[in-house]
Amino acid sequence: MTTGTERTRSGRAEAIRRVHHVGIVVRRLDEAYGFYRDALRLPLVREATVPDQGVRAALLAAGESEVELLEPTAPGGVQRFLDTRGEGLHHVCFEVPDVERALRAFEAQQVELIDRVPRPGLAGRIGFLHPRACAGVLVELATPSPGAPAPDAWLRLKRLVIGVSDPRRAARLFQQLFGLPEVAMNGGPRTMLAVGRGSILMVPADEVGGAAGMVALSLIATDFPAIVAGLERAGTRLLKGTGEVTVDPASSHGVHLHISRYD
Repeated sequence: MTTGTERTRSGRAEAIRRVHHVGIVVRRLDEAYGFYRDALRLPLVREATVPDQGVRAALLAAGESEVELLEPTAPGGVQRFLDTRGEGLHHVCFEVPDVERALRAFEAQQVELIDRVPRPGLAGRIGFLHPRACAGVLVELATPSPGAPAPDAWLRLKRLVIGVSDPRRAARLFQQLFGLPEVAMNGGPRTMLAVGRGSILMVPADEVGGAAGMVALSLIATDFPAIVAGLERAGTRLLKGTGEVTVDPASSHGVHLHISRYD
């Protein structure tokens, strides 16, 4: 399989280093802090208003990745998303060494872009690929500015689940675009790709109520009992299993969230 680095040398793509963050649209950032920062104990990395994107945004550390909370502040894409879909998963961001070079490479491949040149964002210099080019998923590329490492967190990103009509086909597309290696699974219609320490799981949309796009997020807790106790103190609605809990989306601002103690 061609790796992400080899694709960079051939001019076809940039090496994907990790999932930089997963973006979540929320109605009010201050309310979302009550769950993601206080109950889940995800440390705040930075917060800012980004006028050209019409959002007030915050990045919270989750292992090698981050969670981005987006509160719309003006009409436009994020407000339109909230109006039509409600709170929930919005986009995934991959870190690349040079976002400008990555966008040029994708443009040369005739990949449909939202941004032909980078712009400033909360994650650094950023650019978006159109969902039509990425199996219905809004993908952001980011080259972070140098800075202090993210603070330690009690949780880290394990898996992003994406609902698609054809998981194998969608996985091949992500491999072609981003050079992500496939993770062996025990057959079935699902396909998993590795990204840094985490993974992306493609599942049939009809398995997740017909939903297409990003449908769920999985996290691993370094201190699982403490996280569960904190969620219970906060009045979070949970479905408990052996070594894992599932958070009711009403508590996690529209996100189907799974937390476990195991890889």
